[in-house]
Amino acid sequence: MTQIYPRHLQELIDELGLLPGIGPKSAQRIAFYLLQASPDRLLRLSSAIAVLQDSTRLCSRCFNISEEELCHICASSNRDASTVCVVEDPRDVIALERSGAFRGKYHVLHGAISPIDGIGPEKLKINELMSRIESEGIKEVIVCTNPTVEGDATAAWIARHLQGRGVQVSRIASGLPVGGDLEYADEVTLSRALSGRHVIDD
Repeated sequence: MTQIYPRHLQELIDELGLLPGIGPKSAQRIAFYLLQASPDRLLRLSSAIAVLQDSTRLCSRCFNISEEELCHICASSNRDASTVCVVEDPRDVIALERSGAFRGKYHVLHGAISPIDGIGPEKLKINELMSRIESEGIKEVIVCTNPTVEGDATAAWIARHLQGRGVQVSRIASGLPVGGDLEYADEVTLSRALSGRHVIDD
């Protein structure tokens, strides 16, 4: 195959193309942008990448991404420590924080139960969640795993193992997005929306 770009440029395009969400065209655009960027811009970018893994860690309590032993949410005294929202991924914490609707603490599982992929509860941060419930006086667990087969299985496992522990367990509601049309919704989404219906107050 004929080489189109100089070797080092092609290597950069190939590496960028391995990033999630970056296709061949996007990889080329980014590579050519970097090719024309100022040396200072390139130095700042390379420095940020170089220190990323050394400067970040998992929070020792909730397993969110942090630069300290405790993330800023766990370290905050302004959050409701009696309520914990359980999510699959650190990115889910960011999404919920942007909504401004939750003022409790979090627990990040780093995945979901998936027997077909060989992922059982022991491979997630579920045991750590159980330990927190016992030691921190948690009164409510809101399970915000994704509305998938794996997410539902994880939510069911957590709810089952919290029975009899004096903890209220709830599942995040799922259904139609704001501004969405019924005709474009799939059957599962419509079913969830119907089962999660609530009384309209006057």
